[in-house]
Amino acid sequence: MSTVETVVRLAYLAAATCFVLGLHLMNTPATARRGNRLSIAGMLLAVAATLVLLVDSGDTSPAGWIVLAAGAVVGSVAGLWAARAVPMTAMPQLVSLFNAVGGGAAALVAIPELAPPADAASVRVPAALDVVIGALTFAGSLVAAGKLQGLVPGRPVLFPGARVVGGALAVIGAVAAGVLVRGYGGGAAVAVLAAAALALGVALVLPIGGADMPVVISLLNACTGTAVAMAGFVTDNSVLVVAGALVGASGAILTALMAAAMNRSLAAILLGGYGTGDGASGPSGSGGAPVRAVTADDAAIQLAYARRVVVVPGYGLAAAQAQHALHELATVLSARGTEVTYAIHPVAGRMPGHMNVLLAEANIPYSDMQELDAANAALPLADVALVVGANDVTNPAARRPGNAISGMPILDVDRAAAVIVVKRSMGHGYAGIDNELYTDPKTGMLFADARAGLAALTAAVKTLVG
Repeated sequence: MSTVETVVRLAYLAAATCFVLGLHLMNTPATARRGNRLSIAGMLLAVAATLVLLVDSGDTSPAGWIVLAAGAVVGSVAGLWAARAVPMTAMPQLVSLFNAVGGGAAALVAIPELAPPADAASVRVPAALDVVIGALTFAGSLVAAGKLQGLVPGRPVLFPGARVVGGALAVIGAVAAGVLVRGYGGGAAVAVLAAAALALGVALVLPIGGADMPVVISLLNACTGTAVAMAGFVTDNSVLVVAGALVGASGAILTALMAAAMNRSLAAILLGGYGTGDGASGPSGSGGAPVRAVTADDAAIQLAYARRVVVVPGYGLAAAQAQHALHELATVLSARGTEVTYAIHPVAGRMPGHMNVLLAEANIPYSDMQELDAANAALPLADVALVVGANDVTNPAARRPGNAISGMPILDVDRAAAVIVVKRSMGHGYAGIDNELYTDPKTGMLFADARAGLAALTAAVKTLVG
């Protein structure tokens, strides 16, 4: 091993250390920024070390350098623009698109090693896996992003024989992969393998309801990491293996946490056919039970004279971009001596941590945000629970067996002394069932868009207290 190679490997080791420490620091909001910066530094170090290795080997042609530079510039500009321009509510879609790019790139790296087949089986095996996982992730992530963005129907898209088609695609892909691993087939087998994996990605994600998409995106994120790790084996790049393995492992853990937060098994999610999608809310759904509608003035009286208010933000708040309106209301209440805290369900907003960041964007302190267990301990002591756009995660029906959300961890909003729900209609959440909280005698329904409703509440409280 030359001196340059030794230095590069040490740089890779340092970069991998940065990735691990960076992930660890992202555990808490207080150190998350530092962890992000450390991970960025590790990636820059890995890229610089790889460039040094390329220069030292002298294998790259002038045209190759131009392609590398063009790809780096285009990718960096597109990534920077997307991260700055895309609103917080669209982050799951953006993550899904990033997954598609990562998976597709990893698959493209492996294709030259299979057509014609590489000499060593130790390369052909990870290369075949790379093409399968990468292509599947690419197609599945595009469908998932389309469902969340409304470009593809959010409801489960099922057709007769769908599972038979999926099984056939899996068999075709497995046969093509087996041929390639044995060292036969060349370009035709690679094309069949890639086409089968792409079609399988579409067939797997289409039947899954839009409400399950965050979990699917997390799973596809794990697949992207695995594909990148396979690409690392193909190119004999250790830092790629480490980075891919870390992404794969963290994505798998996040997937398990999200599935548990929704009381859904991963197998049930992948089988699809559950949930209605976000746009499927109907105009009613109370099952005939009476609902107590309130005006902003009625609700303001309860809020203005409450000692403790627990706010439960949900996707409706995120979709309406109402975090600043919520902060303004909380500021007015706090100025009167009211204790205002925020109860965050693990899948509030869309993904774990998503709602926390959304509220922090409006300068709401992290210290005021409570996770599920702490929030459920505080809710029985609250004078008012203010629910803004959260549906299934507050439904008491989850405590009973025999319905779509049975066993799902919820926020015990109904145990507060009084409940105010800001909601546009009596429409269902993703589970497609009535929310029993809305017909509870202690619940007042303020029918309004989240931002408009909160603004009306703030104005009414100000008028009431002078």
